[in-house]
Amino acid sequence: MNEKELILDAMRKAGEPLNAGRVAELTGLDRKAVDKAFAVMKKEGSIVSPVRCKWEPAEK
Repeated sequence: MNEKELILDAMRKAGEPLNAGRVAELTGLDRKAVDKAFAVMKKEGSIVSPVRCKWEPAEK
């Protein structure tokens, strides 16, 4: 499972919008790696922000 899949999986399991720090805690990934993945995922449209600084998968 790559970083993006790991992040999306953690977001789906949480069932609520998460910030990068919380995603890092849940996945065990480094915070900088999560930030980089978020940047790519935002451009791809695979994550959306319903609340400032918190993200969730685009399709639930």
